[in-house]
Amino acid sequence: MLTDTSSSPYARLTSLPANAVTLDGDGPLARLHRRALDVTVPSMGAIMFDPEVAHAYENFLVAAGEATGEHDGPPFMDGDLYKYLEAATATVAENGNAELRGIIDRSAAAIARAQRDDGYLHTKTQIARGHGSDVEPLAVGTDFETYNFGHLMTLACIHHRVTGEETLLAVARRIAGYLAVQSEQGPERLAECNVCPSHYMGVVELYRVTGDKQYLELAGKLLELHGGKGEAGTDDNQDVLPVRDQRRAVGHSVRANYLYAGMADYAVETGDETVVSALDSIWDDLVSSKLYVTGGCGALYDGASPDADQDYYSITKVHQSYGRPYQLPQTTAYNESCASLGLVFWAWRMLVRTGDARYADEIERVLYNALPAMIGDDGATYFYVNPLRQVRNLTYPLRRPGDPKDVAPPPSEERLRQEYMQACFCCPPNIARVSAELPYYVYGQGEDELWIHQYAAGEVSTSFAGVPVTVRQETDFPVSGDVRLHVSADRPVQGRLRIRVPGWADGIEIDGVPAEAVDRGYVVIDREWHTDTVDVRLPLRPRVLTAHHFVEEATNQVCVTRGPVVYCVESADLPDGVGLENLGVPQTTKISETPGTGLFAGHALLSASAAVIATPPQNHLYAELDPAPARPLDIQLVPYALWANRGPGEMSVWLPLIRTFEEAVA
Repeated sequence: MLTDTSSSPYARLTSLPANAVTLDGDGPLARLHRRALDVTVPSMGAIMFDPEVAHAYENFLVAAGEATGEHDGPPFMDGDLYKYLEAATATVAENGNAELRGIIDRSAAAIARAQRDDGYLHTKTQIARGHGSDVEPLAVGTDFETYNFGHLMTLACIHHRVTGEETLLAVARRIAGYLAVQSEQGPERLAECNVCPSHYMGVVELYRVTGDKQYLELAGKLLELHGGKGEAGTDDNQDVLPVRDQRRAVGHSVRANYLYAGMADYAVETGDETVVSALDSIWDDLVSSKLYVTGGCGALYDGASPDADQDYYSITKVHQSYGRPYQLPQTTAYNESCASLGLVFWAWRMLVRTGDARYADEIERVLYNALPAMIGDDGATYFYVNPLRQVRNLTYPLRRPGDPKDVAPPPSEERLRQEYMQACFCCPPNIARVSAELPYYVYGQGEDELWIHQYAAGEVSTSFAGVPVTVRQETDFPVSGDVRLHVSADRPVQGRLRIRVPGWADGIEIDGVPAEAVDRGYVVIDREWHTDTVDVRLPLRPRVLTAHHFVEEATNQVCVTRGPVVYCVESADLPDGVGLENLGVPQTTKISETPGTGLFAGHALLSASAAVIATPPQNHLYAELDPAPARPLDIQLVPYALWANRGPGEMSVWLPLIRTFEEAVA
């Protein structure tokens, strides 16, 4: 359902089709997915279709001449509606909601009526021209036209696969036709309008759905147009170097990850080794020096970057951006939600091409940490920015897109999720669509084989050699690491299960025996199946991690993980008078586990022995060390995924490491 690479010549696997996968139980992925269908998609729809709030749907009626008024909202609001409709389509595929199906049908018709005869569709420009403006299409790079085009094409492909209907697919084909004409007649203008380039993914997926090779050729042309601008380009938009010559993750992290995902799509279809080489180098740069332990992407609110091979005097401004290697601040980490979701899109396509579990590892990192932290337990409030530390009394504001310009932002410790972000609502519909499509990140299928990428209770339907096969996962992961796979085939048939060995695991056991034969991070069981079970045991244990010594903000600090789950400390669990600055974790800390309940159901909670360190009054930049001895304190560690659901307060993933002189020299 995510990407149909069943006919792609360089793909190792493909997504399962709609309705082939279900999640159940109380695990974190199932809870997040269920809440998306029941709460997130309906509540977001009320926002998107309210002309007094988002005005997203209303813009199409105005553009079509069926309503009066001005364009309201940011220029990328069209794309945000398309993302929402993709989430709604995935929801209807699973639960058949008739009311939601009607909303999708009504929206598809309105979108089609708003499209110009030449295929162009961008409500901001069309409404302005309808009111007498002489603004031309593709005249302003930050009008996000191609971003909107790409999300429409992706929506159209998924909508067609789910429903078989052609309305949106026809719109998408006309948009692709418009892009093809512009790539020939106005390539310079098109090259300036590649901000947040979702259209590379969209055009390639359109090729997969239609089989029309002109769309794959168009994708190649668009990628050629993206880079190679030299000093006229910017790191922020990844267009200084040709895409095939790029080797580092630079600039705006959403733009970057969308570009890299589109390049990966192109590589899956063409096998272009120059694109593959670029992607491999960029990936290694990211995961080795620029990725947060939570899956957060894009450390900087704002910065300057000479890193795309320009000289010192060609430094350019960047925002919401990757920084230098190991530049990973905590309190001021930006980590836009869309960037981590862009990483999932990119990693999925790398996984599809290579069958290498290290890409599934990074998807898992986001699904268990960054993604659930973006959305409140209420299913209807969202973070745009995702720090790894939140402190009280910060003396400078950290901007949020949802804060009105004429209103001071809240105190630092009161930065909670928001229901609607007037200036930029791009992240919530992205969160909604990934959450609604979660089941399809759990499995993949190849020729006579099923890939198990993630561990989550539920069921998948596939086939080996044309014989229907059902595989059911029984597990309470990540509370425990025990997974039982029930395999049921209509009749005995040969086939393969590929079971991922997570990167955080010291190996896994299959039916009580340590797995030894591993292919690119997957245990392969090739045998005849009929009615069988396979028991998998994952070695879940708390691990205390340290960062590379180049990560200044984490020097002599530790964080605690268990399996894929990253933990944090919240002030809600600290006694009065103890702040984050007072805590230290001994090297010899003892960590115990208990199953979570309520908000934390489906997770394990951790308790660790820590120390309270006296600190001088915080009214000077520097002060003499307080000589008072540390005192012991047991602290509770909770999943970062669920932080900020108990009211305002402080939070930190990383904590200072302490040890006595005796421990240091022992």
